[in-house]
Amino acid sequence: MAIPLKDIVSFHQSMQSEDLVLVYEGEFNQEVTKSVLAMTERNFDSEGLDSGVKKKAYNIMVEVLQNICKHQFVDSEIQKNAIFLVGENEEDVFITSGNLIKNHAIAALTEKINLINSKDKEGLKELFKQLRLNSTISDVGGAGLGFVDMARKSENKIEFQFDEINADVSYFILLCRITKTTN
Repeated sequence: MAIPLKDIVSFHQSMQSEDLVLVYEGEFNQEVTKSVLAMTERNFDSEGLDSGVKKKAYNIMVEVLQNICKHQFVDSEIQKNAIFLVGENEEDVFITSGNLIKNHAIAALTEKINLINSKDKEGLKELFKQLRLNSTISDVGGAGLGFVDMARKSENKIEFQFDEINADVSYFILLCRITKTTN
């Protein structure tokens, strides 16, 4: 079934009005990750984005995409794919993701992100060191450093929410903002 052209034009206009650079919804794997990163990097280059902001955004995108690849939960009965969005306006570059998560993991994840959000720059640096020294690498890789790294690189609080789908599963939405600085 083909999508009517008017719907495509409307979608494109919505992306422009919401300052979206890239939207990807579907299955995430290493090949998709590489493609998404390459497309976004080309867009940032064509926009003339400051190299420091671009580097921070790129690093955060890698963390977010790796989290989706490693932790995405797929339920054949729930028709809700993971999504990844990158946007840019005059003040910020923003990176948003959404994916299914088991409800039993919500409390620990909320506690972890709230702890990270309670730290200042020095507190994040110390937490990162502490986690790196005291953590073991999990079965899916990483020692839980990704969110700390996102907060350190973005220099902003991590925004998040959970939308309950049913008693077992929710949709986890994450937003990182990188403030553009003018020199």
